[in-house]
Amino acid sequence: MDNARRAFCIVVLALFCCSCGGRSPGGGKAVTPVASSDQCLLVLAEDWDSTQGTLSLFERSWTGSWKAVGPGVPVFLGRKGLGWGRGLHPEQTEGPRKAEGDGRAPAGIFTLDSAFGRAPLAPQLKTFPFLVVNGQTICVDDGVSSRYNTVFQADQVPVRNWDSCENMLRSDARYDLGLLVGHNPPPVVPGGGSCIFMHLFSEPPLPTSGCTSMARPDMERLLRRLDTVKRPVLVQLPRAEYGRLKTVWGLP
Repeated sequence: MDNARRAFCIVVLALFCCSCGGRSPGGGKAVTPVASSDQCLLVLAEDWDSTQGTLSLFERSWTGSWKAVGPGVPVFLGRKGLGWGRGLHPEQTEGPRKAEGDGRAPAGIFTLDSAFGRAPLAPQLKTFPFLVVNGQTICVDDGVSSRYNTVFQADQVPVRNWDSCENMLRSDARYDLGLLVGHNPPPVVPGGGSCIFMHLFSEPPLPTSGCTSMARPDMERLLRRLDTVKRPVLVQLPRAEYGRLKTVWGLP
């Protein structure tokens, strides 16, 4: 093959790869932390210390590119802002890290495995699991316990080995509807942060202890859209980190 024809083939191949919309030339998705997901909840904050942000829902098109679904909505974050959590993303060395009780919501990429809430208030979800909570549903935040960072029914456990936990049936309605965030998954790191949720605004709306909160109408619309088959993920980042990692991580 002469040099002119070789150069032509290289150009054609480059154009083909660029048109793959985040997929490899063989048709598979690019290897990134969100490669296996077709649904992404993207939360952006101004900086690490921001207590508010904007949540946008994206879905992957048949070409592999991300498309926004509806407008962005306001959310509250931790009272101390964001800190790198433990999730699907590679470990990061620059910036604050999430720890138990630090008041920071986790930054990074996390699975969303189930919604939760009160039975009478549960939306009609056909494509996403829903955990109905009651007076015995708790999440353990005691780092010494073997059940640290797990949600379960306390009355179904024969031996209590925790000193502190969160009751998932609250009187203030914040947990009437929510999502379990896959932060600090097994093998769980004691003290790495626990009981991270997306839940409803407090009244009046205020920053959280480390979760992400939103208005009830926004939560209901979100829950009705989430689809287990699309393997939804939550991405939370300060804008500067998003700009640095968007292409590398294959983000919307």
